[in-house]
Amino acid sequence: MSRFDHRKYRAAPRVPAFNRTWPDRDLEKAPIWVSEDLRDGNQALLEPMTVEQKQRLWKLLIDVGIKEIMVGFPSASQPDYDFVRWLIDENQIPEDVTIAALTQSRDHLIDRTFESLEGVNKAIIHLYNSTSTVQRERVFELDEDGIIDIAVKGAQRVKENAQKRPGVHWRLEYSPESFSSTEVEFSVRICEAVMDVWQPTPDDKIIFNLPNTVELAGPHHHADQIEYFCQNVKNRDSVIVSVHTHNDRGGAVAAAELAMLAGAERVEGTLLGNGERTGNMDIVILAMNLYGQGIDPELDLSDPDEIIRVVHECTGIPLHPRHPWVGELVYTAFSGSHQDAIRKSLRKQGEDEHWQVAYLPIDPRDIGRDYQAVIRVNSQSGKGGMAFLLERDFGINLPRWMMLSLAPHVQAESERVSGELSSGRIRELLFENFSRQAPLSLVDYGLRRGDDRQTLDVTLSDGRQRIELQGHGNGPLSAFIDAWHAHTGEEIAVADYSEHALSAGSDADAIAFVQLRKDTLRIPAVAEDSDTVSAALKAIIAALNLSREEDDTGQRGGLTALAS
Repeated sequence: MSRFDHRKYRAAPRVPAFNRTWPDRDLEKAPIWVSEDLRDGNQALLEPMTVEQKQRLWKLLIDVGIKEIMVGFPSASQPDYDFVRWLIDENQIPEDVTIAALTQSRDHLIDRTFESLEGVNKAIIHLYNSTSTVQRERVFELDEDGIIDIAVKGAQRVKENAQKRPGVHWRLEYSPESFSSTEVEFSVRICEAVMDVWQPTPDDKIIFNLPNTVELAGPHHHADQIEYFCQNVKNRDSVIVSVHTHNDRGGAVAAAELAMLAGAERVEGTLLGNGERTGNMDIVILAMNLYGQGIDPELDLSDPDEIIRVVHECTGIPLHPRHPWVGELVYTAFSGSHQDAIRKSLRKQGEDEHWQVAYLPIDPRDIGRDYQAVIRVNSQSGKGGMAFLLERDFGINLPRWMMLSLAPHVQAESERVSGELSSGRIRELLFENFSRQAPLSLVDYGLRRGDDRQTLDVTLSDGRQRIELQGHGNGPLSAFIDAWHAHTGEEIAVADYSEHALSAGSDADAIAFVQLRKDTLRIPAVAEDSDTVSAALKAIIAALNLSREEDDTGQRGGLTALAS
């Protein structure tokens, strides 16, 4: 038998039967956000942050708008202790922000934690001890009563220290660590034992943090645990239920969301998900999940690039380009069908209507991303992508038949370079393949209007001599076709035509596309100039030059045969 044997493991224990209601609920508001970046996130780093790095990350957390921040484990680390002292001594804590400090349920660690907080106006003391079956049996070698005794003694020590410092608004938090792998009935029992010591009230609530310390089951299982706890713990109106989910199974955000449905009011996590093993719940993802559902996350995530930059500089951990919501590529479409759907949706999106754009769950501009990266062209892209880039960056609106003609050239170039093409390179390919102003070129023209038609006097050069032509028609294009036929006897016609002004900043003012019909071929061409008439005439001339190239080489390039 292979060592990869699923029989080695067993499913997480089921939650006892209870009246489950969370599947019928919807999220309606943001939770109380708690940042663990400076504690859980920091202790998970190969090289823990310096005090200076912690100071920079602290400023970011304040700017984002997080109001409860775990600042470290001051009883276990001198840098953590020094950082807490900097916060207090240098008056760095805004009035609406509460710091929290973590401590194990051990007397000297609790005492040291309170010492680190001398002079603070308000703070959360976060007490914890491990409660899971494996911890009880294999680490502490204690029964349930023995584990409860550790929690109760710690709670009493916290209470004694708080009473010695009556001028501080102390808020008390307790975690049955490894709640996720603790029998939920025992979690209720040990939390109530701590509650009996601290005596919370509806006006001074206790925080019970129920951590998914190691994610061992699906988010639905965690939600069941949370709702069972909420329904069975006594004095529920004196309790704030908090969750702290980890990402071992990839479900930390989902577990937090479902826990909120199940009754949790407070969520601990980190910006961008740094934390032990696979990481903590990502505050940015959860907040953006709420935002995308029309719920105010009550955080300022309008500049995610600054968040990414600071977190990277402080932790050394780069962000994956596909990171939900804020990764470099998450609003980028390479797929042709996706590009076409985005382009069409954006054209129809009204300013005063709810967001409805295919493949874009939110407007990227909301978080400081413009449309520059929405559509990018590589060998997997289609016609819509290149059309979008030309329209966005150069104001060039390709007619569909020109899209069809240009697409193979863009595809071939992308395959040649084995990568992405810029909008500038796509424009070059358009003119390289469909604009020829030699050997035949426009020298000058004059247009006279009669009662029902126009007369065109045009001077061309074929590289050796000038050619003077005159033609008549209902517009400059038909007049040119008439003049050309009179001069050469060639039967040509304009099969399709499009022209428009170019946006400010372009080298030319107008662009014209023509699809010339000659014998059994359609010849697409493009030209630009200072006015639409000059651009149109140059486009026909480009088509004539392209048809000559085809005659000389026998290669069609951008030419297409007429359907029979």
